Amino acid sequence: QVQLVESGGDLVQPGGSLRLSCAASGFTSSNYFMNWYRQAPGKERELVARISTGGISTYADSVKGRFTISRDNTKNTVYLQMNSLKPEDTAVYYCNTVIPGRPDTWGQGTQVTVSS
Repeated sequence: QVQLVESGGDLVQPGGSLRLSCAASGFTSSNYFMNWYRQAPGKERELVARISTGGISTYADSVKGRFTISRDNTKNTVYLQMNSLKPEDTAVYYCNTVIPGRPDTWGQGTQVTVSS
């Protein structure tokens, strides 16, 4: 069974840091692009970061220089390190991948709230 499970969301003060984890099961995540999306209340889901099979990462302009996506292939897990968090980073964060021949695979999401 293909599955993604996110964790690590929390309430954090502006300027703080969090690390989100996305544990994959039922497939080898290193063989696929892996993505982090987020969705804030009343807004569309947006792509935040992507990591290729070769480890090349790309970011939304709004998070460049603050967020870092990475993989640990030994743990079949993808991470999103988020630094210098801002209130506008508040959202539900989702892990995602696209496996050919299957519907898009999404996790259940993890809530990140940035507030003082």
